[in-house]
Amino acid sequence: MDREQLWDTIVGERQALAAELATFTEQDWATPSLCEGWTVKDVAAHVISSPQMTWRATARLLPSMVRHGYNGMILRDALRRGAVPTEQLLADFERWAPVRRGPATVTDVEPLIDVLVHTQDILRPVGRHHAMPVEAVPVAGRRARTLAALMGGAPVRRLRLVATDTDWSIGPERGPRVEGPAEELLLLLCGRPVDRARVHGAGLERARA
Repeated sequence: MDREQLWDTIVGERQALAAELATFTEQDWATPSLCEGWTVKDVAAHVISSPQMTWRATARLLPSMVRHGYNGMILRDALRRGAVPTEQLLADFERWAPVRRGPATVTDVEPLIDVLVHTQDILRPVGRHHAMPVEAVPVAGRRARTLAALMGGAPVRRLRLVATDTDWSIGPERGPRVEGPAEELLLLLCGRPVDRARVHGAGLERARA
């Protein structure tokens, strides 16, 4: 994917998520997400913070990062953003989803990982499914593997992940294999639970551990 295609996908996925969120009940918003300690609303607020994170906004979070570490800083920012009324959060999606940028400190691919994976973090716990655009998953997956230690998927780096719905594989050739749809493999790389009915292979037990 070139940069234009990448951002077309990011914007399209943000807007698809916004359309789902517009139909959520209060119970849906309060549901625990796939991110431990985060509600669905917290994760949604984090997703749409991405285009708002200019250099100045990022600098304001530095004291929190020093005190709580990177992931602790992200959590606290998400909890703060998730405390706003749902109407404001939906308005933020309408305003910011089309903006073609992510946090000032990352590459263009991190916002892609962010919206692909967090959409699943939000929708799966409330019984909904939105298929990831399969052509975008290898792009996100290569970067996610590089960042695996940060995102909770470090052990998966030793596995051979083979997609069954597109021509994509990643990981050491002789590593224990896990096969399944590309979106499930990306979730593994990001330390998320997967649909065990859709994936198989000798590496599954190691991935679960």
